[in-house]
Amino acid sequence: MPGSRLIGTRIRAQRLSRGLRQADLARAVQVSPSYLNLIEHNRRNAGAELVSAIARALDVAPDTLLDGRESETIEAARAAAAAAAASAADLERIEEFIGRFPGWADVLSATQARIEELEATIVALSDRMAHDPFLPEALHEILSAVTAVQSTAVILADDEALPPEWSRKFHANLLADSGRLADGADALVSYLDASAARETGLAAPQEELEAWLERQGYHIAAAEDPAPPDLDALVQGRIELASDAARSLARAWIARAHADAQALPLAPFTAAVAEFGIAPDLLAARFDAPLDRVLRRLASLPPDPERPALGLVLCDGSGTLTLRRPIDGFALPRFGGGCPLWPLYQALRAPLRPIRAELVTTARIAHRFTAFAVAAPRGPARFDAPEVIEAAMLLTPAAAAPATPAATEVGPSCRICAAAGCPARREPSILSGAGAKP
Repeated sequence: MPGSRLIGTRIRAQRLSRGLRQADLARAVQVSPSYLNLIEHNRRNAGAELVSAIARALDVAPDTLLDGRESETIEAARAAAAAAAASAADLERIEEFIGRFPGWADVLSATQARIEELEATIVALSDRMAHDPFLPEALHEILSAVTAVQSTAVILADDEALPPEWSRKFHANLLADSGRLADGADALVSYLDASAARETGLAAPQEELEAWLERQGYHIAAAEDPAPPDLDALVQGRIELASDAARSLARAWIARAHADAQALPLAPFTAAVAEFGIAPDLLAARFDAPLDRVLRRLASLPPDPERPALGLVLCDGSGTLTLRRPIDGFALPRFGGGCPLWPLYQALRAPLRPIRAELVTTARIAHRFTAFAVAAPRGPARFDAPEVIEAAMLLTPAAAAPATPAATEVGPSCRICAAAGCPARREPSILSGAGAKP
């Protein structure tokens, strides 16, 4: 069927709006009424020529019947229905509703998108308030300055016979503490404003690095050249990399990407991916490369619509996320650790043991992913230094199929996970009582 599976619903809606009988339209396009009836109920495919003939008979543009936007609208409608706990009977009529009332369906879709955007903002702000180390430090500095100003003001107000030299000292302290207060408040306001504009450079260095990688599609073209890249030239002047710390992280990432690219050259590696698909173990065997390097390389390939979407998460031995390449449908926390049930953390417990797992998210509309994870020592092994472990987890959408009992239900992190009764939960969720899953 060209276009979408809702062509029949649209044909029926257009026919009824013109007061045409099914038999009359069938006669005009030279098909039997029974066949047209099956098409209108989306039980038979309509070829391109028949759709064009029906469009002419209804005096509408073929695009009116072939509009392919409904897949996104259906997902939005299902999310809205799930949030409102709609009945199964209502869910079965979503396609009919969208086909008959496309305008109202667009309104519903836009409203649901706005709700999800606002919910994501609330989750991000809550996550920041709970885990961002800068905020308690900034608030402590402001409170300290306020307390000092108040103490000095009390002394100056209560002691009228204060000697001049002490009065001058207290006034100098008052001036200095009020300056601290103003500077602390200004820094805090600027930092919070940075959440709406990452280009200001006031976000955490890791966020600056991830914003820079996102703008490049997570692929650094200069890393593909055999010659070592000029690290300073690649990071200087980049609007996302506004801090020295972020530029340092970027230089380290480019150097690592260059090493990965030289070990897994782009042309033969992409050819192997086309042959094997997203199969890290087979790719590691083909190129005799460590599995963690293959996971990073897969996530840093140039964009290709023929390949499935990929996400990547790295963490150090403490479990702190050190890099996030997001993937639609799999929420990642901005601060703190992730879900304890992620294979990423299972890999930390068994370095060098590859793990593959099927995951189901706890969102209102569950998404299924296949995860590949492995932990490995970072850097050469040494007798005179502790071993440094890093874990990597590659995510890709699972094949469209019902969730299996073996699939693990995971969330982004305990604080923003809707699953109740999880044995791995370490703190209450802010979503408790607001759509939490039983």
